[in-house]
Amino acid sequence: MKTRKEIDSLGSKEIPENVYYGIQTARAVENFSITGYKINKYMIRSLAMIKMSCAEANMYVGILDPKIGKAIIAASEEVMEGKFDDQFVVDVIQGGAGTSVNMNANEVIANRAIEILGGKKGDYSLVSPNTHVNMSQSTNDVFPTAIRISALQLAAGLETTLERLIEALKKKGQEFDDVIKVGRTHLQDAVPIRLGQEFSAYAKMLNRNLLRLKHSLEELHLINMGATATGTGLNCDINYAPVVTRRLREITGLDLIAASDLVDATQNLDTLAEVSGKLKILALSLSKIANDLRLMASGPQAGLGEIKLPPVQPGSSIMPGKVNPVIPETVNQVAFQVIGNDLTISLAVEAGQFELNVMEPVAAYNLLQSIEIMTNVIHTFTNKCVQGITANRQRCSDYVENSIGIITAINPHVGYEQAAILAKEALKTGKAVRQLLLEKEIFTPEELEMILDIEEMTKPGIAGMSILKNNHSCN
Repeated sequence: MKTRKEIDSLGSKEIPENVYYGIQTARAVENFSITGYKINKYMIRSLAMIKMSCAEANMYVGILDPKIGKAIIAASEEVMEGKFDDQFVVDVIQGGAGTSVNMNANEVIANRAIEILGGKKGDYSLVSPNTHVNMSQSTNDVFPTAIRISALQLAAGLETTLERLIEALKKKGQEFDDVIKVGRTHLQDAVPIRLGQEFSAYAKMLNRNLLRLKHSLEELHLINMGATATGTGLNCDINYAPVVTRRLREITGLDLIAASDLVDATQNLDTLAEVSGKLKILALSLSKIANDLRLMASGPQAGLGEIKLPPVQPGSSIMPGKVNPVIPETVNQVAFQVIGNDLTISLAVEAGQFELNVMEPVAAYNLLQSIEIMTNVIHTFTNKCVQGITANRQRCSDYVENSIGIITAINPHVGYEQAAILAKEALKTGKAVRQLLLEKEIFTPEELEMILDIEEMTKPGIAGMSILKNNHSCN
């Protein structure tokens, strides 16, 4: 393999001739063989957008040679198009607060710009990764800005996907509005509820999550370009930062705003913790829904079997015909991962010292992973599970008729104490509540039909109110 010799402040190193990254990236690859994961395409595109915007701003203020600046812009455009994704080789977890990622971008763009100018990779006298590509910048403003742009771009897909799930649940709420089932508290029979009410409640909960998430994402629009190392703007022209922010708005299509306090924006990662916290709440909500669906679909013969989930694959390597609730199970597992990611982000946010939080790489990796896997699992949950759920109407009806929960409806007519005695007798004898009440002639068949109107039990009010108003005497 042919190599080229590159030099940095620590010495020299042979770099494969064909690669676009340079010596600092190569050192990072050697130092940080940790997870095997590389930064995702959103971070790569975000870094390229930033480098392009910075080159334009530096030319605007007159400190970057237009010939070099145009080559940097052209190289950045190619990176944005995904032509050099395989050249971003640094592990996502690394020391240095993201310096290795920033230098990976600087070196790839510099070497491609050198080629555009007719030179050979590694000839940094033409275009320098530090002097030219990184001009007026520091990792400490580039990396956090890239995190925010990446998170916002990924979150746009999450919002859209979540909205689709909410609509799917609303439709199921309407479809199942006439399906009456046993409500349960403490996993014990309670008063009846409509299956549609349960699905509508799921939609309401997720809509709250969507609003929370959108609110938290607003803070990500504040960026600290122009802060350089500590937020003071050292080595940065006073007119540079507004131009960078404006160009990034235009290139990304995001409503990016320069932070009013660049020292604060450079030191602190609380915004990432807030977004992660809202993702965690969303994960908890989704997991609760998945738990309910798994229980309602359990069986099918020996479980609840109130709903049927669409079968997507055989469920056992040994038991023929078994089908498992694999999609809700996947939702649960993604939720566990997101909850764990949130803890990691919390610890990283707390671990900052003075003017910089050096734990940004692990916070960035976990935040972007949370957004991405949540988007993927919600898409799968909607398409392969929720949209295809059907109700086992007969099973739901049978459970209601044989549940002692419906005896709650006679409380206003006979009192809690008498109803409790009747409930115990129903359990002991195995008789249905309706049958027991008829045998004891506590109500006439017509009165019982009004009081034990199952559909009325799922609405506010007292079943058989007219009987109560007539002061019916119960024996």
